[in-house]
Amino acid sequence: MMQGFARLLINLLKKKELLSRDDLELPWRPLYEMLERILYSKTEHLGLNWFPNSVESVLKTLVKSCRPYFPEDATAEMLDEWRPLMCPFDVTMQKAITYFELFLPTTLPPELHHKGFKLWFDEFIGLWVSVQNLPQWEGHLVNLFARLATDNIGYIDWDPYVPKIFTRILRSLNLPVGSNQVVVPRFLTNAYDVGHAVMWITAMMGGPSKLVQKHLSGLFNGIASFYHPSNNGRWLNKLMKLLQRLPSGVVRRLHRERYKKVTWLTPVPESHKLTDQDVTDFVQCIIQPVLLAMFSKTGSLEAAQALQNLALMRPELVIPPVLEKTYPALETLTEPHQLTATLSCVIGVARSLVSGGKWFPEGPTHMLPLLMRALPGVDPNDFSKCMITFQFIATFSTLVPLVDCSSVLQERDDLSEVERELCSASAEFEDFVLQFMDRCFGLIESSTLEQTREETETEKMTHLESLVELGLSSTFSTILTQCSKDIFKVALEKVFNFAVSNIFETRVAGRMVADMCRAAVKCRPEESLKLFVPHCCNVITHLTGNDDVLHDEELDKELLWNLQLLSEITRVDGKKLLLYREQFGKILQRTLHLTCKQGYILSCNLLHHLLRSATLIYPTEYCSVPGGFDKPLSEYFPIKDWGKPGDLWNLDIQWHVPSSEEINFAFYLLDTFLQPELTRLELYALGELEMSRDDVQQCLAIVHNCLIGSGNILPPLKGERVAHLVPSLVSLEETKLYTGVDYDLSRENYRETIARVTRKLLHYILDNSEDDTKSLFLIIKIISDVLQFQGSHKHEFDSRWKSFNLVKKSMENRLQGKKQHIRALLIDRVMLQHELRTLTMEGCEYKTSHQEMIRDLLCLSTSSYGQVRSKAQQAFFTALGTYNFCCRDIIPLVLEFLRPDRQDVTQKQFKGALYCLLGNHSGVCLANLHDWDCIAQTWPAIVSSGLSKAMSLEKPSIVRLFDDLAEKIHRQYETIGLDFAVPEKCMEVAVLLQKSGQESSEFPALGSEEIQLGIQRQKEKNAEAVRNYENLVNMLLDCVEQRNLPWKFEHISIGFLSLLLRDDRILPARAIKFFVQCLNHDAIVVRKVAISAVAGILKQLKRTHKKVPICPYEISGSLKPSSIQAGDRADNQWLHYNSQSLPKTKEAWESCCFVEKTHWGYYTWPQTMTVYAPVEQQPKLGRRRDELTEAEQIIYDHFSDPKFVEQLIKFLSLEDRKGKDKFNPRRFCLFKGLFRNFDDAFLPVLQPHLEQLVADSHESTQRCLAEIIAGLIRGSKHWTFEKVEKLWKLLCPLLRTALSNITVETYNDWGTCIATSCESRDPRKLHWLFELLLESPLSGEGGSFVDACRLYVLQGGLAQQEWRVPELLHRLLKYLEPKLTQVYKNVRERIGSVLTYIFMIDVSLPNTAATKSPRVHEFTTRILENLKPLMEADEEIQNHVMEENGVGEQDERTQGIKLLKTILKWLMASAGRSFSTAVTEQLQLLPLFFKIAPVENDNSYDELKRDAKMCLSLMSQGLLYPQQVPLVLQVLKQTARSNSWHARYTILTYLQTMVFYNLFIFLNNSEAVNDIRWLVIKLLEDEQLEVREMAATTLSGLLQCNFLTMDGPMQTHFEQLCKMRLPKKRKRDLASVGDTIPSGDLVKRHAGVLGLSACILSSPYDVPTWMPQLLMDLSAHLNDPQPIEMTVKKTLSNFRRTHHDNWQEHKQQFTDDQLLVLTDLLVSPCYYA
Repeated sequence: MMQGFARLLINLLKKKELLSRDDLELPWRPLYEMLERILYSKTEHLGLNWFPNSVESVLKTLVKSCRPYFPEDATAEMLDEWRPLMCPFDVTMQKAITYFELFLPTTLPPELHHKGFKLWFDEFIGLWVSVQNLPQWEGHLVNLFARLATDNIGYIDWDPYVPKIFTRILRSLNLPVGSNQVVVPRFLTNAYDVGHAVMWITAMMGGPSKLVQKHLSGLFNGIASFYHPSNNGRWLNKLMKLLQRLPSGVVRRLHRERYKKVTWLTPVPESHKLTDQDVTDFVQCIIQPVLLAMFSKTGSLEAAQALQNLALMRPELVIPPVLEKTYPALETLTEPHQLTATLSCVIGVARSLVSGGKWFPEGPTHMLPLLMRALPGVDPNDFSKCMITFQFIATFSTLVPLVDCSSVLQERDDLSEVERELCSASAEFEDFVLQFMDRCFGLIESSTLEQTREETETEKMTHLESLVELGLSSTFSTILTQCSKDIFKVALEKVFNFAVSNIFETRVAGRMVADMCRAAVKCRPEESLKLFVPHCCNVITHLTGNDDVLHDEELDKELLWNLQLLSEITRVDGKKLLLYREQFGKILQRTLHLTCKQGYILSCNLLHHLLRSATLIYPTEYCSVPGGFDKPLSEYFPIKDWGKPGDLWNLDIQWHVPSSEEINFAFYLLDTFLQPELTRLELYALGELEMSRDDVQQCLAIVHNCLIGSGNILPPLKGERVAHLVPSLVSLEETKLYTGVDYDLSRENYRETIARVTRKLLHYILDNSEDDTKSLFLIIKIISDVLQFQGSHKHEFDSRWKSFNLVKKSMENRLQGKKQHIRALLIDRVMLQHELRTLTMEGCEYKTSHQEMIRDLLCLSTSSYGQVRSKAQQAFFTALGTYNFCCRDIIPLVLEFLRPDRQDVTQKQFKGALYCLLGNHSGVCLANLHDWDCIAQTWPAIVSSGLSKAMSLEKPSIVRLFDDLAEKIHRQYETIGLDFAVPEKCMEVAVLLQKSGQESSEFPALGSEEIQLGIQRQKEKNAEAVRNYENLVNMLLDCVEQRNLPWKFEHISIGFLSLLLRDDRILPARAIKFFVQCLNHDAIVVRKVAISAVAGILKQLKRTHKKVPICPYEISGSLKPSSIQAGDRADNQWLHYNSQSLPKTKEAWESCCFVEKTHWGYYTWPQTMTVYAPVEQQPKLGRRRDELTEAEQIIYDHFSDPKFVEQLIKFLSLEDRKGKDKFNPRRFCLFKGLFRNFDDAFLPVLQPHLEQLVADSHESTQRCLAEIIAGLIRGSKHWTFEKVEKLWKLLCPLLRTALSNITVETYNDWGTCIATSCESRDPRKLHWLFELLLESPLSGEGGSFVDACRLYVLQGGLAQQEWRVPELLHRLLKYLEPKLTQVYKNVRERIGSVLTYIFMIDVSLPNTAATKSPRVHEFTTRILENLKPLMEADEEIQNHVMEENGVGEQDERTQGIKLLKTILKWLMASAGRSFSTAVTEQLQLLPLFFKIAPVENDNSYDELKRDAKMCLSLMSQGLLYPQQVPLVLQVLKQTARSNSWHARYTILTYLQTMVFYNLFIFLNNSEAVNDIRWLVIKLLEDEQLEVREMAATTLSGLLQCNFLTMDGPMQTHFEQLCKMRLPKKRKRDLASVGDTIPSGDLVKRHAGVLGLSACILSSPYDVPTWMPQLLMDLSAHLNDPQPIEMTVKKTLSNFRRTHHDNWQEHKQQFTDDQLLVLTDLLVSPCYYA
């Protein structure tokens, strides 16, 4: 119900421009409450509520639709409501931001902005700018900003944030950078949604500052090379999406600013509208990547869509480069992929090309050359090329009238240059059409059946052939539609001669030729029919003159071909066929009863097409200009109409509406050919006439073709309505849609007759010859068409709808606005609309005639032949979806087959019935209708069918069916309501509505008695629903208790029962008892279901606890802060854990105000803060058995029984799947429920078991113990102090033992146990637990592993408490600090992770107070002090500390290294988790890491080096704030002077990643750019070869992403360096040829060469103007000494590799002399150097 109303409201509010804010105001709170109830349901996870899958998206869409109409104060109310949830360490942050994104209104008018976004903008953008590491909610903030920007263009100044926005968008693309980068896996999942990022960018464009465009150009410059087809990776999809969405976003914005009607929504101010210059700049910055993406590995679709939108804006910039790529692609024979890619892009820009316009007037002149060159693409050997060529030709000919206008040149002299050119070119149209036809004939001749395969193989067309057929016929018909009369005549002549002079086989080639002929006849029926009909009729009459032919099994090829041709050319305007009716009648008389099946099927097609043409309503022409092109050229100048859209307001469609003559002709055909067949079949069915099976099939074929030919004029079936299916006060009559057909009721309704005869025949066949499956197939078709068919079939309509949408997409013009489509498309859409109306069948009345037919289908669905069953079932499901309430009538009949007491059901029938219950994937599923009456029948029947004779679990197909059924019911079941009530408010509104209507409306106003009657009925219905519910539960229980029911059905039944748990009604006591007993069932599947079910039942039995409001400011004794201040404030101090004032006595406990949820009070306090009332106001604890309800007594009895508990614990401590088991939340919920509802009643029984379990260190027993303990701790939420204290006295020793016996398998479970126990609990309540955990985590007893595990468990507990335990965190840090030099790796890793959590609370978010928890800054200062000895040492740091160092000297340095290892673990752990990185402190550690990190990629390095490298990689990807940039550069410069070359080398790798990941933040700071440039160029002259080479690579990368530019000074600098003189080689004695240090000059010369090489390699895919000269400079150094020679060779070979693909283009950039030198260099290896 709710979804139905929601969808209705969405449809009403869809067009928001029609209703302004003055017309409508909607409250937001009801929506919020509904979302909260459903999306954050407290009972869904326990299985008490099953919501439909679609509910989430429906509700969110509903909120989006209502959002513009929220009142003006809504924003402030929402902020008050959700701000208290904004605690960044808690999951509630995600919830708050999701709500903000969904609800906050952004379309308020400018005068109300102070009540709208201005209330929150600064706060949220501040949060976004300062948060790091992409927490989940950051994406939602981006979506909110994107929407805000789009709705308020020009009212927000984004400029200060632009560099940050672009840096984050670039980071979110996850592009790979640098040589050895480690990607942080979290970024892959939480990246921004490209669609929203694009929305944001397009909304910020324009305006006075042009800043966004500058950054956008920078973005594309930086990532352009990733678009090159040779690059591939998982990031590619995002990049392609970006390309496709950006242009369409800009087009949408231009449309809004320039073409859209003005509505009540805020318009864009003039100052911020996009100017023409803005558009040009945008197109220029994106066109390069788009042209590269045309040939991408993922296909050219995105590029084509981007080009389509770009060409709308600036055709002169977009189309020429595309054409430049297309012409060579049309010439090439070796690269078909290139051709398909370019053609699909040209199709995208076709419309802009043909219409030319002011920007690109010469566009149309390209059309003819393109068409002529595309012709060779019609190629029988390359399927994809052939299809794209058809699409290409069809697209262009739809846009352009193919009329020869060359004669106009003599008559008129007022034509423009381009028009003159087009006129003379249009003389070639005729050639083009004829050449195209020749190509098609060639294609047809090479695809006849004889040529493509042996006769013996299948006779049908293959899938590919049918696609080619479709492409060919639609293209040809488009061309002929657009031809002038003269060209058409020539073409018609040609097609006629081709068709008549050859004889084709009818399967493949014949179909294609017939299609071409049909296309011709359709365009101009009169001229064409004159040629074709007499010819075909003569041939057929001649060939069938001899009566022997009628009985031939195999017919003459020529006869078949002419029949096929005739049947196709009759699919034209019916009025034109009337001339030839006598001839058609004669032909049908001769051929309908041929013995040869192929022959009579063709003849039936002829009959079918004649009937259709005469009776249907359809448009008769699809020309691109109304009225066609046949006017004389003096009046009408076709060139003006190139690419012109149709005019929606005068489309001037020529409809074919059946005239009375045509109707008479149709009935004449029916009377002549259908009547006799029906009579024969009726006699046969009565057993009075013998007929062979072939005859029966022939009769049925004729009947079926008549039915689908004339379905349009046959009225639907009549009959009584099947009454009493549902009681109703509202009329349930069907709504009749008028579709333009007036039924002639005076004639016989053949639909009724066909229905009557077919039913008789069906029963006769089933009784006498059930194996005649072919006849049965035809009967199924006839039945489903009698029921459904009104002139068109659903599946045909669907495929046409799909193809219509594809064509529309490829040719739409989004800029000018909606509906600017080609006329043919508009007509097509009108036709589809008409068909849609004829297809509307849902909600028909269910009459007795339908009932009989559906029962026949059911009978066929359970017949003995599989194929008959499956065909009948499809028809059956369609029929069920059509008629109101027919399922209620049919279900009992289906269930008959499943009854266990029936002896006569076969296995086939049983299977058929199960399939009928299962339904198909889209239609109704009988087993699971949303109705108590139906479920109460089907579910018990499915379970008890397990006892049926026909059921056998040996048959896998039956087992699979039951599995599918159970699975489908579980997947689709939605909780069915028991209690529907219409609120008073609704009644009042309804009464008012009725009064406001016109007085004379046909519905009289309802009296109060009628209203009371309705309410009464509803109450009765509710009572009945409850009865049904309880009956169903009892029936299922009866089923399970039947003896010898197979186990499978027992499981199915228990599954069904578990679906029947609900949150508004407690399960009947019998079922509760059943489930509790199932906890100890033998089968693990059943036990699992029972555990969830009992947890759910305990939730149902939970008693509500009273809450009271408190004032946090009074408790803390501080005033309310004036502005928002998050974090630790005076007024939330009292929530902190304070060991001085823990509630250790009963008085303290009862006076302490416990706040369970962690997020309350961190950001702000809610308007009313509630906490649980004192104990005396809560439900009573420690009740005796007689104080419990019946349901509670059942549970109490079982769990007080030691035997039952013992068995349960035994089962719970078995292992299920070895090594896969985890802490199970369902079992935890079970125990939590027990201890919550019955407090400590069961502890005495459980205690011995707990002590037993803790002693056993097996994985599964420990897990069981952990689940019970977590349940105990969480379940004791409302216990009194005495009980809690007693509980902890029991638990503490248990936990101590458990933690000291912890093993590899169980430490995860104990971690989860403690984390679950601490979740949403006030830390002061759990002080026993925290003190226990903090006793001494690193005692060293039990070895390093136990230490690590204890830390893990402790971390789990503290992390749940977030910001409320600063004291514990300080104690822990103090305890850990001296232990940081641990030798054991696993303990180090754990300490690293714990440190991350300790410092997690120290965040630098805006308006957040400094935290009371430990702070990173102070900690790092202390660490640096201890690392001093390492900082100052010069030699390389080796990890020479052996792990098991016994007595060795523990000098400062060794201690330092051990400390450093732990610190590295901490930095690595926090790189991906914390919200803000404390950069300043970590920077001081950088020089040290640079020293240690290894240079090569080698895994054999020790842990210290590997970690340092990993840590650097993670840190370099971090997000920098602008103020941190100078600090980082300072460190890098300082390290560049270091005397370790490893450090100098590592700086460069660090730099590459850091710059790319913070590109725009650096670019925004020109000083930083200069520093980096200076640094790299300096390192090019480093004495160490590896550093020089790395510097060159870095330089090339920075040039490639346009961070630095190749300018004059840089080039001259390198050229100067290259000219350094080399020292002469002195002849020395051979002994000293050792490794001499290269002289300074050689290094400088090498630096120059490396610089040039970097420049060349920085543009791998094109040749800028400066490149040829640099290549020449380089080549001069080919004979220099090593390492220079090596560098030159590498550079040249790389240049050759990357430029090889497009060498033809690139050659143009070089002079001839340069080319000579180059060819020399690139080809011959220089052996003689």
